[in-house]
Amino acid sequence: MTALKIGDKAPQFKAKDENGNEISLQNFKGKKVILFFYPKDMTPGCTVEAQNLRDHYSVLTEKGFEVIGVSADDEQRHQKFIEKHQLPFHLIADTDKTVLNAYGVWGPKKFMGREYDGIHRTTFVIDENGSIELIITKVKTKEHAQQILAELEKNK
Repeated sequence: MTALKIGDKAPQFKAKDENGNEISLQNFKGKKVILFFYPKDMTPGCTVEAQNLRDHYSVLTEKGFEVIGVSADDEQRHQKFIEKHQLPFHLIADTDKTVLNAYGVWGPKKFMGREYDGIHRTTFVIDENGSIELIITKVKTKEHAQQILAELEKNK
């Protein structure tokens, strides 16, 4: 769905995190970022994905990654999601869909024969220079951290 490609500059953004604090891609200049887009807090697939990233968070941070989740949920829902599942990373509350649209992950979806607009589960790995190093459109929710690391290793 996204028109972005590996090697493209990652779209800059400023948005609010779960605490209402402004978070910007610029804040992470010089660091590697895993920016994962997911449909909705507290849903089964999104919960499994977030828990997998939580369970492998120390491995990801040891390898120099910052992890940031993005959905259209509001700050309060993100706070509940973080508290319930002890998530150690920030979640962007993109209620106006600015970041979702910038990354091209908002659009038509089909589920059980029904069409609707929604978030396409997609992960972008952004290098220290702000370029997209990896795009995963077929996210394996139960093993997402391992999937990211395996894909990066394969692309070296």
